[in-house]
Amino acid sequence: MRVAVLDDYQQVASGYADWSGLDVMFFAGLGAGLGAGLGAGLGAGLGAGPGADLTPFDVIVAMRERTPFPAEVLDRLPNLRLLVTTGMKNAAIDLAAAQRNGIVVCGTRSGPPGAVVELTWGLILGLSRHLVAEDQQIRAGGWQHTVGLSLSGRRLGVIGLGRLGTPVAAVGAAFGMDVVTWSRSLEKAGEITKDELLATSDVVTLHVPLTPASRGLIGRADLARMKPSALLINTSRGPLVDEAALLEALYAGTIGGAGLDVFDIEPLPADSPWRSAPRTLLAPHLGYVTGATYEVFFTDAVEDIRAFAAGHPIRTLASS
Repeated sequence: MRVAVLDDYQQVASGYADWSGLDVMFFAGLGAGLGAGLGAGLGAGLGAGPGADLTPFDVIVAMRERTPFPAEVLDRLPNLRLLVTTGMKNAAIDLAAAQRNGIVVCGTRSGPPGAVVELTWGLILGLSRHLVAEDQQIRAGGWQHTVGLSLSGRRLGVIGLGRLGTPVAAVGAAFGMDVVTWSRSLEKAGEITKDELLATSDVVTLHVPLTPASRGLIGRADLARMKPSALLINTSRGPLVDEAALLEALYAGTIGGAGLDVFDIEPLPADSPWRSAPRTLLAPHLGYVTGATYEVFFTDAVEDIRAFAAGHPIRTLASS
């Protein structure tokens, strides 16, 4: 079987698992380019080189949702028999189309949730203390150009209290913050409303999955409720927030800033307005990008491939 490992941005996937005995090719990145080049040039895109062709491959390993696999792409991969996604959920794969084409889809375990929690707090701390701006100033010969926000005694609003939101809230409490949490289920139980959380919090951080119900969870009216000094952090999924409304609020100064690890379109296009947006601290979807996570992802991916080759697929995903 020929194996293609996609979106190996850092070109490190080969070192995180034992790929011996497999006919494998690593692509530095395909991203959104995959779906654009259907036919002989299928797969030409970011880092793959002109004319890269995925049609000969029996197995594709996809990194999270970096490369989408809608029906029109799966229909043009006649040799594909196994599609492995890192993680056990991938909204960018049309599972029904895969099943129709006889393609088995398997997942992997996830890395430690602490990786996303740590990045969330990196964004909060970096944004509240203007660390990037001060780093740039000191390298240019300057000294102390900003005044930071002290977190102790401030209110942290955590939207979503699952496996990520819960430890984020615990860290906020350790910093001496007044922590409030919201989810639809908590509000129904008589806890704080989303409107109240947004209006009273100094830092708002999002930790909910992207679903049809949560898309646009933070819109223009929600941003208008926030304090002009408040910070918004999103390490979950870009479409949870109305990007156009958030850009407007940042340029108008009606909120204090935004720390973002996720965007509607990833990787960011060269002309993305986020590249010049004020009051922001941006990261290129790094929440899960750690050595510990990659070791789990790629070790499990190889295990999936070997199990499939032996006729006993594991961690299979099916359309609901």
